[in-house]
Amino acid sequence: MNWLLVACGGAIGACLRYGAGLLIARPTSLFPWATWSINVLGCFLAGVFFALSQRYPALQNETRLFVMVGIFGGFTTFSSFGLETFQLIRQGQMSMAVMYSLSSLIVGVLCLAMGFYLFQILLKSA
Repeated sequence: MNWLLVACGGAIGACLRYGAGLLIARPTSLFPWATWSINVLGCFLAGVFFALSQRYPALQNETRLFVMVGIFGGFTTFSSFGLETFQLIRQGQMSMAVMYSLSSLIVGVLCLAMGFYLFQILLKSA
């Protein structure tokens, strides 16, 4: 059953990622905004879900597999991040590759923390 939860969530996340990528894509931009934005949003949502799962322990088992591993795992993408970074390096855009890598990591972790703490505060006041 766990495999099915992850697979269904992954299908949903991948479809959401594809749709978001179409909405965000900027073909004239060298910076990979679509992947960056999707990964940062996924980090924020992971922080929100983590805060919720701390408040509601029922969200820590099968729901976690469906949402965190499945949906968010299918929505965010490390392989696209790696490929785009590599392509920037191959194109001689080393500073852009470093900026992309560092900002993805730093902003992603900050957004995850913001989502977690924001919803932790909101849940305490509810």
